[in-house]
Amino acid sequence: METITWNDFEKVEMRVGTILEANDFPEARKPAYQLRIDFGNEIGIKKSSAQLTKRYSREDLVGKQIIAVVNFPKKQIGNFMSECLVLGSVKDNDIVLLSSDLKVENGLRIG
Repeated sequence: METITWNDFEKVEMRVGTILEANDFPEARKPAYQLRIDFGNEIGIKKSSAQLTKRYSREDLVGKQIIAVVNFPKKQIGNFMSECLVLGSVKDNDIVLLSSDLKVENGLRIG
């Protein structure tokens, strides 16, 4: 495991957002959804591709608050531009989303 400095960690903008929409993404190489996520007034709505189909249905995701990195460069995934990285714990391609245990304001920073 590589050690990072506190300054490195502070550069990562992890924020709370609410999933507004989850759509199938049949063009993805691995099963995934296209998500629209509300990060509040300061950041706005961002899109993400997330490989969550093993554990979550589209209906499970809508309205769920999640944690995402919002300051990575955009990434082209097939015909879709992903604008943030949704975070989760991963084992054998099974992802469990990181989320807040209480409803909080969209856009709050994780630190």
